[in-house]
Amino acid sequence: MVGPPFAQRSASSDKKVGRKTMTAKNKSITRHILFIAVFLSWGVFPAFAEEETADFLSGANWQAKLFQVAVILLVGLVLFKLLKIGVSKMTARISEKNVLRESGQTLQFKTLLQLVHWTGSILIVGVVVYMLLDSFGLNMAPLLAGAGIAGLAFGFGGQYLIRDVINGIFILVEGQYRIDDVVKIGDHGGLVESVNLRHTRLRDLEGRVIYIPNGEIKSVINFTKEFSYALFDIGIAYKESVDEVMKVIVETAKEMRRDEHFNKLILSDLEMLGVDGFESSQVTIKCRIKTLPIKQWEVAREFRRRLKNRFDELGIEIPFPHQTVYFGSAKENDFLRQAFSKAKDERL
Repeated sequence: MVGPPFAQRSASSDKKVGRKTMTAKNKSITRHILFIAVFLSWGVFPAFAEEETADFLSGANWQAKLFQVAVILLVGLVLFKLLKIGVSKMTARISEKNVLRESGQTLQFKTLLQLVHWTGSILIVGVVVYMLLDSFGLNMAPLLAGAGIAGLAFGFGGQYLIRDVINGIFILVEGQYRIDDVVKIGDHGGLVESVNLRHTRLRDLEGRVIYIPNGEIKSVINFTKEFSYALFDIGIAYKESVDEVMKVIVETAKEMRRDEHFNKLILSDLEMLGVDGFESSQVTIKCRIKTLPIKQWEVAREFRRRLKNRFDELGIEIPFPHQTVYFGSAKENDFLRQAFSKAKDERL
C-alpha cells in the first residue's frame, strides 16, 4: 500500500524533473539570446579600439582619463555614504523612544527605508558603471541595446529571480510582515531582521539566520500583528471542582495585572473560554490573555509560574502520568504463595 509520504515524495520528484527540464530549455534559449546581444553590442568596441585606446596608450590624455575616473568613483562613494547616513538618520528619527513595542506604522516605515537603501545602492552602482564606460568613449547606444537583449535572456534564465522580486513587492506593499515581527514561513520561524525585494532574513531562537527567497513564500503566520494572545490549556485532576479552579485562574490573572510591569504588557483581563476537553487523566480548561505584540510569551511564562505556585498553596492537583501495579486478588495471591513454596521445597 502506497501511503501519503511516498505520494508526496513522488510528487516532489516529478516537480524536480520538470524543473530540471525547464532549466535546460532556459539555458539553451539564454545562450542563443546572449549571442545576439554580443553581436548587437559589437559596435561598441571599434570606436574605443581605434580612437580612445590609441590615445590612451600613447599618453595623450591618460592623466585626464584617470582624473575623470577618480572623480566618478569618488562621487559614487560619496552618494553611497550619503544614502547610508540619510537612511540611518531617518530610522533614528522615526524610532519611538521609551516604548515596549513600536507602532505598526513605524515598523512598516523602517522596512521601507531598508528597501530604499537596498534599491538606491543598486542604482548608484549602475550609474557609476555607466559613467565609467562612457568616460572611455564607448558607444553606449549599442551597449544599451545589447543590455536589453541580455535582460531578455536573463528573463528566461532568471525567472525565479523575477518571481522573488514580484512577490517581494506585494509583501512590502500589503505589509504582510515587517522588521521585528515574529513570523513562521513554511517550516521556518523567527524574528524578521530584513526584508528586500529578493529575500527575507529571519533569526530563530537559537540565533541561526535563515534566508528565504520571496518567491518561495506561499503563506505566512504573523504572531505580532497589532496585538497577540497568550493562550493556555490548563489541566486539572478530575477530583477538583472546575468552577473553583476557574475562579482561582481569574484571580491569579487579576493579581498579575496589578503588577506595574505586566500591567503595561497586558491589554485586557483574562478571557475564560471554559472547559475545552476531557482527557484520559485530566480536565482541560482553556483561557487566554490579550497582550502587546511579541509580549505574549513573556506574559505566558510569568502567568504559568504564578498559577503553579497558587495551585500548590491551595492543594489543587495538576495531573501527571501514573502507573498502577495490580497484584491480583487475595485468592490469586494464596495460589502464588503456594507455588513459590512448592518450588522452594523442590530445590531443597
